[in-house]
Amino acid sequence: MKKNLLLVMAGLGCLGFATNSANAQDAVVVEEESVYAVPADDVDCKDNYYSTWHDNWFIQLGAGVNVPFVEYAKENGDPKHHFTATYNLGFGKWMSPYLGWRISMYYGSIHWDNVVFSKAKMANANFDLMWDMCNSIAGANPKRPVSIVPFVGLGGTFTWDFKADKSVIYKEGMRLKHNAWTLPVSAGIQLRFRLCDYVDFFLEGRASFYGDNFNLAAFGDPVDVDITAIGGFNINIGGSNFKTYNPCKDQAYINSLNGQINSLRGDLAATSTALAAAEAQLPCPEAQVVESQTIVNGPLLTTVRFTINSAKVSDEEMVNVYNVAEYLKANPTVNVIICGYADKDTGTASYNMDLSQRRAQAVYDLLTKTYGIDKARLSMQAEGSDTQVYKSNDWNRIVIFVPAE
Repeated sequence: MKKNLLLVMAGLGCLGFATNSANAQDAVVVEEESVYAVPADDVDCKDNYYSTWHDNWFIQLGAGVNVPFVEYAKENGDPKHHFTATYNLGFGKWMSPYLGWRISMYYGSIHWDNVVFSKAKMANANFDLMWDMCNSIAGANPKRPVSIVPFVGLGGTFTWDFKADKSVIYKEGMRLKHNAWTLPVSAGIQLRFRLCDYVDFFLEGRASFYGDNFNLAAFGDPVDVDITAIGGFNINIGGSNFKTYNPCKDQAYINSLNGQINSLRGDLAATSTALAAAEAQLPCPEAQVVESQTIVNGPLLTTVRFTINSAKVSDEEMVNVYNVAEYLKANPTVNVIICGYADKDTGTASYNMDLSQRRAQAVYDLLTKTYGIDKARLSMQAEGSDTQVYKSNDWNRIVIFVPAE
C-alpha cells in the first residue's frame, strides 16, 4: 500500500512541476480554422429546386387544327388554306422548374390545292426541349398560375394515302408515289394554366419546317411549313413535386462543428505545452513517503462542452464527466463547484443564464445519480453569458469545475 502511495505521489509531483511551468509561460494561441466555410457573399440563400427521377412526369392530351403552307398550282394561282383536325398525345418530365423535355405525337390529315394531290394523312412525333420562361425570369414558383413555355423540337413525319381531286394523265413510264418520310425541325410556344397540382390546361402553337418534298411536290418555295394549333390538358403524375435545398440552413451546424474542432485544438495545444514543460523537469525529485494523506490534484482542467442551445451531455463528453467522478472518488475530501456558461453571441442574457443553469444541473445529475458522488460535495453556479472563459465566444458553451474552499 505504501509502495503504491509512493508511486502516486511521484506522479503528482511531476504534474505539479509541469503545471507551474505551463502557467509561467505565455498563453497558448490557437489559430482557428474551419472544416468548411463559405464566404457570406458567395452563399445563395434562396431555395434551390430540383427533381428526382420519379417526380414531375406528365401526360399530355390535346386536339386542334393544322394547316399546311406548301406549293399551290391552281390555274388562277390563288392559294386556299385548308384547316383540318389533328389529335395530340405526349409524355415528358420537368427536370427542374426551368427545363423539361417531352415526346409529343400528332395524327390527322392535311388538305391543300395542287394539280396533282390535294390531301393526305399524316402521323408525326417530336422530341421537344421546353423552357419555362416565367420561372427562369421571375424566380421559381411551382404553383405559378400561368406559365409561358417556348420549345424547340426534332421529329419524324410519315405522310401517306395521297389523293387527288381529279384524275391526272401522266406520261408513259411515270411512277407516282403515295407516301413519304420527312424529318422536320419545329419550334413553338405553350401557354400553361395551372388548375391544380395534378392538372394543367394548355394552349399551344407549333411551326414544323420540312424539306420541299413534304407534299410530294418539289417546286416553288424550298421549305414546306405545317402550322399546328392545339389545346388540351397536362396530367401531372403524382402532382407537381419539386424538392428544395437551401445551403444557408446548414451553416449554423457547420459553425458549431468548427467551434468544437477549434476547442479541441486549443485543448491539444495546451496539453502539448504542459507535456513539454513536464519533460523539461525530468528527472522528477525523489518522492517522500507519506503514511496517511489525502491526495488533492488541485484545480480541475476538465471541461464538458455542449452544442448550441443544448443542455444535453453528448456521448463524446461523457468521458469528461466520468474523469471528474473518478477524481472525486480518489479524493474524498475535495468538494467542487459546477459552473455552467453560455456564449454571448446567441440568446438573451436571461435566457443564457437559464441555459447555463440547466447545463450545470445536467452534469450534477450525472455525477450524483450515475456515478454516486455525494450531493454534499457538489454545488452549482450559473454564470450565463456575462462572463466568458474563452475569447472565442462559441467555446463558452461549457461546464467547468472549480474546487470549493
